[in-house]
Amino acid sequence: MTVDVEDYFQVQAFADCIDRSDWDAFPRRVDRNTNRILDLFGAADVKATFFTLGWVARRFPVLIKRIVADGHELASHGWDHTRVDSQDPKAFRADVRRTKALLEDIGGAAVNGYRAATFSVGARTMWAFPILLQEGYVYSSSINPIRHDLYGMPDAPRVPFRPVVDGVMELPMTTVRLLGRNWPCSGGGYFRLLPTVLYRTGLGWVNRHDRQPGIFYFHPWEIDPGQPHIQNAGWKSRLRHYTNLSRMEADLDRLLRDFAWDRMDRVYAPVLAEPVAG
Repeated sequence: MTVDVEDYFQVQAFADCIDRSDWDAFPRRVDRNTNRILDLFGAADVKATFFTLGWVARRFPVLIKRIVADGHELASHGWDHTRVDSQDPKAFRADVRRTKALLEDIGGAAVNGYRAATFSVGARTMWAFPILLQEGYVYSSSINPIRHDLYGMPDAPRVPFRPVVDGVMELPMTTVRLLGRNWPCSGGGYFRLLPTVLYRTGLGWVNRHDRQPGIFYFHPWEIDPGQPHIQNAGWKSRLRHYTNLSRMEADLDRLLRDFAWDRMDRVYAPVLAEPVAG
């Protein structure tokens, strides 16, 4: 179970109509929404991994402390949701180093995991994996092996793998292999847009047939139907962002009880213990 801790105005869908320099002008809701998620996880006795923006951590240190105190894994989502494929290696190194240092300073726990904004790691950014290892990370969960207009690496393995021999382990997002292609089965907007029975069926298939754990992800803003609407966003962005927000919390609560969930570092502990070549 994973949460990408970012606010509603920081998503890729609104990147064309909201400038980062204006973020502080928007009402912040990530603190309240993430605390609500922590309450839901507590009630269901679920532990999770929280991939958190440095931008959020700097403004809500008490939230970061609660994530760790409640027994969850604190991980990095980069500093300010900048796509990896828009950075050069030097900028990426500075980004992941800065974020890891802040999260560890506030949380008092090691940060081993990283997830790229909008799954923006692909064939042209394999240089990111050695940098992550050099900066003290152990794993990434940044590749989604599907076809999508904003991201995707459909030819990537569907199981944990090391993209380069001197880099971190990659834990790719969960997919179902059907009719010769990979279909998304890891949450996000698809979980809200499609009937939830499809996700539960797909995840069950991955568990039983592929004998693999599944990764689910969502965002704090997805349980917040009362969030401000971004009026100048395009129709596709509005569809992706606002559809079925009102049912998300109830669907999530059922999902928490339908499967056994835990932190990424514990679920994948045997894989992550494999030594790096060289």
